[in-house]
Amino acid sequence: MKLFVSAGEPSGDLHGASLIRELRRQHPDVALTGMGGPRMADAGCELIYPLCDLAVVGIWQVLANLSTFASILNQATTHLRRNRPDAVVLIDYPGFHWHLAAAAHSLGIPVVYFVPPQIWGWARWRVNKMRRSVDRVLASLPFEPEWYRQRGVEAEYVGHPYFDELAGQRLDPEFMERQRRPGTPIVGILPGSRRSELHYNLPTLLNAAERIHAERPDVRFLVGCLKPEHAERARQALGDRRLPVEIHSGRTPEVIELAHSCMACSGSISLELLYRRKPTAIIYRQHWSVIPLGYIFKAVKYITLVNLLADKLLFPEYFGARCYGPELSGHVLDWLANPDKHAALVDELGALREQVAEPGACERAAGRVLELVRTRPRRHAA
Repeated sequence: MKLFVSAGEPSGDLHGASLIRELRRQHPDVALTGMGGPRMADAGCELIYPLCDLAVVGIWQVLANLSTFASILNQATTHLRRNRPDAVVLIDYPGFHWHLAAAAHSLGIPVVYFVPPQIWGWARWRVNKMRRSVDRVLASLPFEPEWYRQRGVEAEYVGHPYFDELAGQRLDPEFMERQRRPGTPIVGILPGSRRSELHYNLPTLLNAAERIHAERPDVRFLVGCLKPEHAERARQALGDRRLPVEIHSGRTPEVIELAHSCMACSGSISLELLYRRKPTAIIYRQHWSVIPLGYIFKAVKYITLVNLLADKLLFPEYFGARCYGPELSGHVLDWLANPDKHAALVDELGALREQVAEPGACERAAGRVLELVRTRPRRHAA
């Protein structure tokens, strides 16, 4: 059996690696090729292109990389035509993946979408692309299958792979011990996993930290970055600000666990914050030209996954182009000053976690992919 797996950003690389390990466990002879990042490669997928290096956000970044995307799509299509995998598995990353799905569909190769993009929230018309080119959606959120089925797309709920990964996380005890200091609360700062997210959100997060420090000089700040280069950018953004802050890469789980509360860029990190029951103020800043489109296409009440799952505003959230430092710092200072309010929110997050944080998504998804290959006859290319 041959499978092609594609992910285009760090979170997708993480989920892809988990899925690949489970596919190999359930079917040891499976041959895996695809596009993604280092985690997928380490899990046993032969990468034809490191697609996660092109994790871009916004129409201008996409346009700037259009010729590169066209070249990668041509490379992937040629690979699919020559190697004829039994199925293509896509992980999030809309835009490019619509074209890859259409290419695979035209070649008669079944397409499965695992962790589908949140088109129900921002771009509902894209369900037509899903209907045309995707054979099955393996939904990560409990309300998604019904939404897809109402629009003629075969879908089922398998759960979110993030909870698989979180259940298996092991925190570094030495790091945790070094950071714990009695009487010194920690506020976590999580600026995102893309370069553009750091560019637009980190200054606001640091401005908020300055406001917190001015009122609560006992508070320390830990910045959790994905990569060493992100940590270096964070140090440059920090500049000569006089803040009790440490910047770390590869320590995000420890930063969240140590934190009293957090300030974070919106994204799948909110699920980890939910899992660890950390009150968090969420921001998503982008270039001013992107924001009006966001408001035009936004079709749900919230931008944060935790709030969508709860159907209420558990994490205060801010979406726009301006600096929201005063708002973010206000929430954190309120949690620091009011232990009962902080504890009540921790309890609410714990109750929601019990409802939605069910591990086993990758095991179920791998089983569905293998079942699809075994039971669905291969279409002939058009």
